[in-house]
Amino acid sequence: MDFGSSAFWVALGQILIADILLSGDNAVVIALAARALPPEQQKRAVIIGAGAAIAMRVMLTLVAAQLMQLPWLKLVGGAMLLYIGVGLLMPEEEASESSIEAKGSMFAAVRTILLADAVMSVDNVIAVAAAAKGDTFLLVLGLLISIPFVVWGSTFLLRLIERYPVIVWAGAALLGFIAGEIALADPAISDWVAQQAQSLGMTARRMEQLAGGVGAALVLLIAKVLMARRARPSAA
Repeated sequence: MDFGSSAFWVALGQILIADILLSGDNAVVIALAARALPPEQQKRAVIIGAGAAIAMRVMLTLVAAQLMQLPWLKLVGGAMLLYIGVGLLMPEEEASESSIEAKGSMFAAVRTILLADAVMSVDNVIAVAAAAKGDTFLLVLGLLISIPFVVWGSTFLLRLIERYPVIVWAGAALLGFIAGEIALADPAISDWVAQQAQSLGMTARRMEQLAGGVGAALVLLIAKVLMARRARPSAA
């Protein structure tokens, strides 16, 4: 992807937004895992743990980006992104300190951070790999730029999201948009998409964008329906 093209900057923006929105819980895990250490070791544990977790995430995302080039996997990835987008909007139970193992050694804290990050980063990895559209340079650049936002800006972002909940809705819609785009870009159906686009007098890229709009609307609609269903028993 050309560095000076608008597509490059749009994709980079998508990576940053997805990475920031889906990484808030990881920053909480890092803080909780390091809390049992002596004060002089806490900062070091946070830096080492965050650095190791980010390196692991880069490797996992690179693997996911390569797998997304195989037939049918973009369709699967699109379906998973729809699920992730809806889940982003659903109310969740707050993480308690008892759910994070805390021990008094540097090694134990870093190990806890890595294990928790591996489990919690599945949604992040899929979203970022999908937004990068197979561009390794763009993928790594987006992850690297997001590091300071994730590690040092998480508290500010969480407060901002609490004040302006529409940010989460916009982020979920973005994931739905990416889901629609990558689903139609799957190699297994690329010929069919091209034929349909030609018959409708539009480009395949335009069809992908329309599918993205449908995906964004679908995420918001499903989330609204599920939230309404959850609210019924409590209102009764």
